Amino acid sequence: MPAHQTVSREQWLAARRDLLAKEKELLRARDKLREETRALPWVKVEKQYLFDGPDGRQTLSDLFAGRSQLIVNHFMLGPGWTEGCVGCSFGADQLSGSVVHLVNHDVMFVAVSRAPWAEIAPFRKRMGWDFKWVSSSGSDFNFDYHVSFTEADRATGKAFYNFETIDYAGEELPGFSIFTKDEAGAIFHTYSVFARGTELVESVYGFLGVTPKGRNEPPGGNLTAWVRHHDKYEEKAANSCCHG
Repeated sequence: MPAHQTVSREQWLAARRDLLAKEKELLRARDKLREETRALPWVKVEKQYLFDGPDGRQTLSDLFAGRSQLIVNHFMLGPGWTEGCVGCSFGADQLSGSVVHLVNHDVMFVAVSRAPWAEIAPFRKRMGWDFKWVSSSGSDFNFDYHVSFTEADRATGKAFYNFETIDYAGEELPGFSIFTKDEAGAIFHTYSVFARGTELVESVYGFLGVTPKGRNEPPGGNLTAWVRHHDKYEEKAANSCCHG
């Protein structure tokens, strides 16, 4: 660790105020960026995807569980893996206690992996996570959203990830995708984020910032209009459907 200058409390306070001005500037810039995020055009999801989990076969529409917004955690757990990616697991540890706030605020959160459900379940139990998790095994979902890669990709040494062609880095990579469903039941893909960009969304407000309805709070941003102690919500993180 490099040596630091030692100063008086008054000098430290002046330096801290200078830094605070930069922090506020960064926050304002992020708020503007998230406005632009929510203004992105949408893509209608035309393909039918099926997922397997403790509740049997479900469609993408089913995963919304009555909500209008869906966050998909593209969790790196490929077929035949004995455990999930360390980085994805690190993120899941941080999210596990906060997902309950999302699912009680019109946002469903679901982890999706390409491993079969029978391979997901033991690892999920080992980790003690209670968020909903399903398998996309047998569908094109992971490939269509560019988080799983084919033998052809490996053979060429190239893959499309994070909106560009990169050197092949493995059969699975991380990310999050956001979907919304209208009153007629049509589903739209609104946003995806990959690689280090995931660090910017792995919190309740981070996720709400990139969902179509945003924070969805009264003017003034009063979170007490919707946040409760996590043991006072009617619905738990897994929406009472994923205790396998």
